[in-house]
Amino acid sequence: MSLVRPGASDTLRRWREVLVALGLAALGLWWTLSGSGLLRWIGWALILAAAALGLSALQRARFRRGAGGPGVVVVDEGLIAYLGPHGGGAVALSEITALALDPEGPHWVLSQPGQPDLHVPLNAEGAETLFDAFAALPGLRTEQMLARMRRPGPAPETIWQRHPRPTSRPRLH
Repeated sequence: MSLVRPGASDTLRRWREVLVALGLAALGLWWTLSGSGLLRWIGWALILAAAALGLSALQRARFRRGAGGPGVVVVDEGLIAYLGPHGGGAVALSEITALALDPEGPHWVLSQPGQPDLHVPLNAEGAETLFDAFAALPGLRTEQMLARMRRPGPAPETIWQRHPRPTSRPRLH
């Protein structure tokens, strides 16, 4: 039996990293205001580290959509796998050519050449691990992705697309 309501517990779990960053910032501020010498400088460093951690944690919290959706997402060594009740598949992170957000569902659409698109619900179990995987995509704008998650359009929107790699031709000398 828990003394905390399930809704409050879910909210605390979603924002836990932000709360840790706020706690570290408060500790750093206390050391800065009440300490002297080296402790004051450590307090300033802790405040800066908490600010960086807090910004990253805020983005992660905005990315999380909860759990309990259909299927399970596993990200392991550059491979994104989705195991769903009516399908699934795997996509190599290095081979993704496009990332789209489909409001119907809502779900992510991961495209890879020569393979069918992989559709991953935003609230699938383990979907929060996709944040780090998506952040590794070259040129992805995280804030733009989070804004589109908050206000999806009526049709699927491409959030990121890989630029074609230039083909090098062998040169004869």
